[in-house]
Amino acid sequence: MNIIMYSKALYSTWMYYSPDRMLIDCGEGASTYLGNKSFAVQRVFLTHGHADHIAGLWGLVNTRNNAMGDKEKSLEIYYPKGSKSVEEFLDFILKVNSDLKYALIIKSLDVGEEVILHRTGGVKRVIRPFRTHHTVNEISFGYNIYERRKRLKERYRNLSQNEILDLVKKYGREEITVDYEQKILTISGDSTPIAVKDAYETDLLIHESTFLNGDDRKGNNHSSIREVLALAKEAKVKSVILYHISTRYERNIKRYVNKAIEEIGVDFPVMYVHPSKIFTMK
Repeated sequence: MNIIMYSKALYSTWMYYSPDRMLIDCGEGASTYLGNKSFAVQRVFLTHGHADHIAGLWGLVNTRNNAMGDKEKSLEIYYPKGSKSVEEFLDFILKVNSDLKYALIIKSLDVGEEVILHRTGGVKRVIRPFRTHHTVNEISFGYNIYERRKRLKERYRNLSQNEILDLVKKYGREEITVDYEQKILTISGDSTPIAVKDAYETDLLIHESTFLNGDDRKGNNHSSIREVLALAKEAKVKSVILYHISTRYERNIKRYVNKAIEEIGVDFPVMYVHPSKIFTMK
């Protein structure tokens, strides 16, 4: 799936999703680590307007403007509609970068809208936002990436390969297949546990897990590991990445994760982003 992530709660969070050349969030240091990969980024999707998720935008915009990269490539930035903190920060970035040598396209997104990420033949990938709960005064989104695919209609699924080929020759592929959407990635942003429907049957759930010990949680702004794994189990996800983990757990993350896996009784892979390390997944 080719993912590069960094997430240190309160400091910086960003994820580079290579298949679609996109960032989800752009915390401080994103362009520093990505280096020349910054020029590969086509789109940035922001989950909310807190500094640890957007502070790296200035560096990304400026790096692409001044380094020796392709100035013909545009950069699109999408953010939750109505987020004043994002809008004010982007206004500032535009003011101090009035001589941009490439097209910077800024668009607000609302629930129900989608952005096409990739289209090749019968395959189409799109991203859609969904509402999450973080803080009272900040609009926050999670995002789902869907891939639109084709599969045999149910009445043909028990046929042999030769029988299917004969049907294709006789009727054409469109007549024996049906379109469907596969949810291939779900990311929560900073949030309390997202709704089961938003994570349901996703291939990969990337969910914040600020608190590995639920007793440390105060308020209702983030998630605990047991909440996330219980959600993932109910939503029948295929795998999980925990991120936005508080630095208070740095020395004992593996122990907390293994204990929660045992207590919740999950049978899918559970990975985590260590708050002091770059996470990669291929």
